[in-house]
Amino acid sequence: MPSSTPIPIQTNLVYRPATNDHQNGSPKTAQYSKHKHSRSSYSESSPLTAVSRNNSLSFRPLKRSTPSPNKTIAVINASGRQAASLIRIATAVGFKVRAQLRNLEGVIATEVATNPNVTVFVGELYVRKKPDDKQDVTAYGDLPGILVNHDLIKELFRGAQLAFVNTTFYGNELHIGQAIADAAKEVGVQHYVYSSMPDHAKYDATWPSLPLWAAKHEVEDYVRRIGLPATFVYTGIYNNNFTSLLYPLFCMELQRDGSFEWQAPFHPDAKLPWLDAEHDVGPAIIQLFKDGPIKWNGKRIALAYEYLTPVEACKAFEMGLGRPVRYKRGPIEIKVKIPEGYREQLEALERLFSPSNDDPKVQPPYFGDREFDLRCPDDALSLWEGPRGLEEYAREIFPMEEEANGREWMFNDEDDGPTDPNDDKEKAAESEGDDDDDSFDEGLVMRGLKRDEEDWLA
Repeated sequence: MPSSTPIPIQTNLVYRPATNDHQNGSPKTAQYSKHKHSRSSYSESSPLTAVSRNNSLSFRPLKRSTPSPNKTIAVINASGRQAASLIRIATAVGFKVRAQLRNLEGVIATEVATNPNVTVFVGELYVRKKPDDKQDVTAYGDLPGILVNHDLIKELFRGAQLAFVNTTFYGNELHIGQAIADAAKEVGVQHYVYSSMPDHAKYDATWPSLPLWAAKHEVEDYVRRIGLPATFVYTGIYNNNFTSLLYPLFCMELQRDGSFEWQAPFHPDAKLPWLDAEHDVGPAIIQLFKDGPIKWNGKRIALAYEYLTPVEACKAFEMGLGRPVRYKRGPIEIKVKIPEGYREQLEALERLFSPSNDDPKVQPPYFGDREFDLRCPDDALSLWEGPRGLEEYAREIFPMEEEANGREWMFNDEDDGPTDPNDDKEKAAESEGDDDDDSFDEGLVMRGLKRDEEDWLA
């Protein structure tokens, strides 16, 4: 464990100071009228201030010892946000990676494929028995004629000592997950980290299973049965899920007055786990590998760095953006075309987190087990002490992702008049015609126009 006494870090790097809103003696009267990027630091009100020192204005924790670079990590779904985060960190500190990509399209796939420490294997984890079979491979359950790509999986694990596996719903996830575990065991993988999720029906028979998560839970059970030295990470809701494009569940919808509104079925006062997958998954998984199965074998990790109600999450977003952000409880609205597997997930999720439930204590815990939920954020902070929370994400990253998705709200001055939230609806409509959605890691994420170049659902 790192020392509890931090040391100051000196740097000669030039940084840009925050914009002075009182320049020329004329303070802004509407702080949310135009977004300006500022320093990467939390406000004093941020819950992360009390638990994290990853702040440009404070000390950083002591670095842990550098890992041995003589091992190779096999990675599934390498263009997903979880896997891409790990690959960046792992290759930077000397690990070799053997990475599976569905295709070479998009910025993340290009980044992975051009990394000199990565050997790429391109192909789906499933194969169609008949080449002209057009059935939807994202549907939950048995898929006749959809088989497992055993050859690709076996080749991926050749020479690997470690593995990070985050399966998706493309193909039969259970069969694919079992085949991956078998391949890892066959080559003697020393530590197998699986990105799992709960099957809520296993915790309470009155709760519905979420199809995408239930498959992961079944794979976890199988990994335990065959005796792989394994650790299971349960990831919180991605900060990166939010978009002002009209995708279901995490649409941060732009209003005419320049504010934002998030509508979802979650109780406004029930806590949920949150995670910046791109920023924080990689360092956490590296620490699991460094500690090894002697410490983590068979254990579950609640990988979330904030534990906030929807109202608190919106407040953090508001602090970051400098614009009002409101939470509205309501049903999940589906306004664009989505894969069948994701539609099934959303329908089950709305039953599980019913908007008609008036008691926050009755809402099922996100990870299925209330005690496990309450381990947020301590589990995650025991692995990596420098997270990026919702407030910093909203301030530094959300506007850039929105701009990449063709939005322009961050450039609107107060003198420009009210914002028309319908200006960019045609941009979301453009993506409705895409039949093969590449944006899924785990089931609670949709994509933006630029994000459809990346696999990032987990």
